[in-house]
Amino acid sequence: MAIKWGSKAKIDLLTIDGASGGTRMSPWRMMEEWGMPSLYLHAAAYEFCKKLADRGERVPDIAFAGGFSSEDGVFKALALGAPFTKAVCMGRALMIPGMVGKNIAKWIEEDDLPKTVHEYGTTIEEIFVCYEEVANIVGKDEMKKIPLGALGIYSYSQKIKIGLQQLMAGARCFDIASITRRELMSLTEECAKVTGIPYLMDAYRQEAEAILQG
Repeated sequence: MAIKWGSKAKIDLLTIDGASGGTRMSPWRMMEEWGMPSLYLHAAAYEFCKKLADRGERVPDIAFAGGFSSEDGVFKALALGAPFTKAVCMGRALMIPGMVGKNIAKWIEEDDLPKTVHEYGTTIEEIFVCYEEVANIVGKDEMKKIPLGALGIYSYSQKIKIGLQQLMAGARCFDIASITRRELMSLTEECAKVTGIPYLMDAYRQEAEAILQG
């Protein structure tokens, strides 16, 4: 209904969240066992979007959400939903470095850096790999006003950015539009059945056979 009505209403973006049910304040069973797993929901979303597109109906841009925290997960989500998926949403994954940054500020103030942080350095400049990069953007004076939680989130987002760029370059995909479902293969036959992504032993099989016959 969301995809169909979004198509009719000509909305710009529809987010499809495969997260488990409820919020972190919800009962445990709701969080762990309610809702549809991300892979299954996103595979269905692609299928439904394609049916509308094949009939010439407008499909809104799609964003996938639901437990993403790494650049390879972002790449796979964009590929699984291509060409409809234009973005991947992250919540908790970005909140965690924000909280870590906030805690580091507190530990530095109390001169009580834990060993896990101390091994990277004892000053803000040493601990945060993106400190100089942010300073070049906002200026040294402005850096004094920026919370370390924000610096943590920026550092994490840069990790996702660089990692995604590396994966895209390796796949010869130099923009989002060039990422297709052909960048993926399924490691299990169940995954192939659910997603429509070819099983490992079937991926590019026709191309291989054509080479052998040539």
